[in-house]
Amino acid sequence: MTMAIPVASYIDHTLLKATCRSSDISQLCREAIEFKFAAVCVPPFLVKHAVENLKDSPVKTATVIGFPMGYSSIESKLSEIQTAIRDGADELDTVINLIALKNGDWSYLEKEMLQQIELIHDKGKIVKVIVESGVLSKDELTRSCHVYGRLGIDYMKTSTGYAEKGASVSDVQLMRSELPAGIKIKASGGIRHFSFAMELIGAGADRLGCSASIQIAEEEKQHLNKV
Repeated sequence: MTMAIPVASYIDHTLLKATCRSSDISQLCREAIEFKFAAVCVPPFLVKHAVENLKDSPVKTATVIGFPMGYSSIESKLSEIQTAIRDGADELDTVINLIALKNGDWSYLEKEMLQQIELIHDKGKIVKVIVESGVLSKDELTRSCHVYGRLGIDYMKTSTGYAEKGASVSDVQLMRSELPAGIKIKASGGIRHFSFAMELIGAGADRLGCSASIQIAEEEKQHLNKV
């Protein structure tokens, strides 16, 4: 399978390690500009630094909220969002409260997300909801699609990359079949090769969260040279 659109345009070039340095983020941004990735995804503490490094480029700055566990309070998540937007973030990848989900408290999940969506959209920013699909049953993932799909999110994102299982083709397929057509899908977690990236895009992913972004882009070049 080949694409008219380069795989790079699907990628959020990601570095979320707790030990990353500002120099690492500078390098991430240079790579994102060079390879024409869609965005960088960086820790909240380094959003300002990324924004400065991406100035005058089309690459967006994304960051994470409630990351990676998702069980911080609604108030904490709203405060994180306010700070991230103030610092210049374009896209907010926010982790749902998985404890609430596993306990069947869907009313809490709806409440916490509605408040976040309102704040993010009021500032004209993008919200990506991380449901950690790898630790959900099929029924839980399906219900997540139905609940968040009607709230007006921009993307549903499979994974943080910190759970025991990341993105899978079957989860992306399920999400695409159950979400409204206007809601996009971001696959993340364990995407290290061009072939898997292509499978996920074929299954319905609109964006890919990757730390192996350059390897994937280079593998695409090799693939095209063989065609």
